[in-house]
Amino acid sequence: MTQRAWRSISAVERAELWQRWKSGESVGGIADALGRRHTSVLWVVAARGGFAPALRRRARLALSLTEREEISRGICTSVSMRQIAAQLGRAPSTVSRELARHGGRQHYRAAVADRRAWDRARRSKPCRLASNRRLREVVAQKLCLQWSPQQIASWLAQEFPADQSMRVSHETIYRSLFIQARGVLKKELLAHLRSRRRMRRARKASWAHQGRGQIVDAISIRERPAEAEDRAVPGHWEGDLLVGGKHTQIATLVERHSRFVMLVKVPGKDTQTVVKALSRQVCKLPNALRRSLTWDRGLELAAHKSFTVATDVQVFFCDPHSPWQRGSNENTNGLLRQYFPKGAELSSYSQAHLNRIALRLNQRPRQTLGFKTPADILNDTVASTG
Repeated sequence: MTQRAWRSISAVERAELWQRWKSGESVGGIADALGRRHTSVLWVVAARGGFAPALRRRARLALSLTEREEISRGICTSVSMRQIAAQLGRAPSTVSRELARHGGRQHYRAAVADRRAWDRARRSKPCRLASNRRLREVVAQKLCLQWSPQQIASWLAQEFPADQSMRVSHETIYRSLFIQARGVLKKELLAHLRSRRRMRRARKASWAHQGRGQIVDAISIRERPAEAEDRAVPGHWEGDLLVGGKHTQIATLVERHSRFVMLVKVPGKDTQTVVKALSRQVCKLPNALRRSLTWDRGLELAAHKSFTVATDVQVFFCDPHSPWQRGSNENTNGLLRQYFPKGAELSSYSQAHLNRIALRLNQRPRQTLGFKTPADILNDTVASTG
């Protein structure tokens, strides 16, 4: 997969994106279908909490472009507003207000007026939770008690049967939680939901065909050769993704024998992108340093077979929830937080910058190496193997 340059998502692409999302496709699948980065699709979906925007339609009573063109022609022929209104079957006040909004008789243009009216109609009406403080506080209190939105909506209907202002649907509560741009319910209240989900998923969504939670033909770390376990032979690596803010990440690779570090810039977390970036980096190594790679259970290496074919490096996967099985990599990721703090957006760092950080670590004496540097250990090893 080639690196995808950023460009804004068009209206047509957005429509297809939401159609695919509502049909149950994953973010990664949508990104591949649109030829987009995983993060670009995720930002669009997350901004609306997974709720697809309603299809925009012109209001039934709103003036159409055809009617506006009739108004424009009537003005050009000096027809009165009452005559224009009669021809359209509209009230004279409708034509009068239309002209007043869009420059009067001298400056009225049908196309411009229609576009302005369409853009102005985007202004959303605030939801009931936004305009009713008492209702908002009651909903927040019940969420803190771990009540579900359905339970809250039903309780409100029973508790305030005669007060329509104290009614709200469970969908409105979910939208106000998931779409933080509304500024209605605080983000912290999401933690009280049973599923702690932060985004609406389609009813048809299923992980069954997306490989979630499983890696096909994964080889367990228990089958890793003994030479990798005792660190006696170089060329056995541990790897993981170091995660930053805004769904950005970099790949970290640590050689078990020397603790030599390589950092790899990855533009996305999907397995094709990660595997290609890792393959390109590992293929730069001499054959003696390409023996195995131990990874966690992350799906970013689901296409491990492609990686093995490209590099001739066998991939072994750790047991679930067992980070200590990649102890060198975990320790290195901790050291890297000095340069890449949690929450930092990692996509802003170039590969050249990552190389400089890796060099700094590789030239730092390590106690576990007898205060030699990883670079020295690796150089000595490569020299001795000829």
